[in-house]
Amino acid sequence: MNTPNHAESAIPVQIHADHAMEKRLGNWTTARAFQIRARHAQIVIDLRSPHIPGGDIELDLDLNRSTVKLLVAEDAIIDQRRLTWIGRGKVKQTFHNPAAAGRIIRLTGQVCHGEIRVHSGGIAQLSATASRQYLTDARRVHADGRTPTLADPARPA
Repeated sequence: MNTPNHAESAIPVQIHADHAMEKRLGNWTTARAFQIRARHAQIVIDLRSPHIPGGDIELDLDLNRSTVKLLVAEDAIIDQRRLTWIGRGKVKQTFHNPAAAGRIIRLTGQVCHGEIRVHSGGIAQLSATASRQYLTDARRVHADGRTPTLADPARPA
């Protein structure tokens, strides 16, 4: 997988999905700001990359009947206080550590009948491994004699 350009970190990454499935896995960005717009869609975003510089990560959401799955580090803190809910929906955190003291991921914007799923640790690795992108990455790096990094972006290649 190509290492992202560090110059893009100042510009928010825009992810738009309309009746589609979007997956951004592995070391795909160096940005800390994201603008996510989705309508009847599913989006998977991997925020575990060591290429993302230190500091808070900000996700500006506009979801309409959509699901966003965040793959985060085990010690990440999810701040959802600035998130507006319209209709049903919630933030589901799998195996959340309440004593975490890691990077803060701020969720802002609005969610209309949608949900945000937060996976960390082994669950995040399993989510990344169960993807078509992982299989493609594993085949490519096996031919080069390296180890796949899509399941755990912090693992050295």
